[in-house]
Amino acid sequence: MATIDVEIEINTTIDKVWEIVSDMDSEPKFWKGTKQVRNISKVGNQINREITIAFRDQKCLQQVTLEPKKKIIAKFTKGIINGEKIITLNSSKEKTILKVKWDIKMTGMMGMFTGIIKKHIKSGTEQAMQSIKEEIER
Repeated sequence: MATIDVEIEINTTIDKVWEIVSDMDSEPKFWKGTKQVRNISKVGNQINREITIAFRDQKCLQQVTLEPKKKIIAKFTKGIINGEKIITLNSSKEKTILKVKWDIKMTGMMGMFTGIIKKHIKSGTEQAMQSIKEEIER
């Protein structure tokens, strides 16, 4: 498994950060590794969806659970990636700490490339978080 931890401090309230990160349909705007999102179903705070990732335009299924203003858990349930991405928000006065933790591995024969892919995912996560920060703080 590859574990990736990235965090950033954003100069705004948790409400504004949540508004951006919980808009699951706009994920490709910030996360360049996600090319396309297609929601399959939504029941309460749980979304089942298909995403197309930048790596060879592979399709993955995800089960996303939203815990308002606290956490988003995206579990990969089918496809080339196995594991999860967890986004957490913590507030401190007028600042919000946005954290992303990946705990994933590539499936099947692609498993041998997990280490290489880890670098790309970490870089993409850092870029996404910087883009979210810039969008909010401008």
